[in-house]
Amino acid sequence: MTLSEPVLETATLAGGCFWCLEAAFLPLKGVQSVQSGYMGGRRDNPSYEQVCTGATGHAEVVQVRFDPDIIRFQELLEIFFVVHDPTTLNRQGNDVGTQYRSAIFWHSPEQRSTAEAAIANLVSAGAFSAPIVTEVTQATTFWPAEAYHDDYYARHPNQPYCQFVVAPKVAKVRSAFQHRLK
Repeated sequence: MTLSEPVLETATLAGGCFWCLEAAFLPLKGVQSVQSGYMGGRRDNPSYEQVCTGATGHAEVVQVRFDPDIIRFQELLEIFFVVHDPTTLNRQGNDVGTQYRSAIFWHSPEQRSTAEAAIANLVSAGAFSAPIVTEVTQATTFWPAEAYHDDYYARHPNQPYCQFVVAPKVAKVRSAFQHRLK
């Protein structure tokens, strides 16, 4: 008997700065990798500087490779809606612009229906006091971010943005989803 490799799925999520999302998803059981990048815009192979202008139409995203036998897409979305504010249009805290929009880029019809159902459930439960503005749209080309963004929080935990913005989001995931941590 040989052990087979897990069949991994991909989730692509935008919820503000990709450093925050990467740090939130990396410690989860079943998550094989998280890569920062750009999606949803008009420019091929954009740079961070170009995306920051808002002129490319791209959002900062993370592409999460995960084993659905260990963590389901629905569970990733639960965490996604905890670590960012899906009610602020083109903004997360002090990060403002279309590149910081809330979006779920689906890779299959099943992901699309799961995302739409997750939002509908949050709305019916009154989970937020304002309307959810998260886009649910088909994934397009993923453009990897520059290498210096990889593991940014792990490499720069004392950087002020990491201390005041990323760390509280990581702590929220550790507290609320302790059972999901590696």
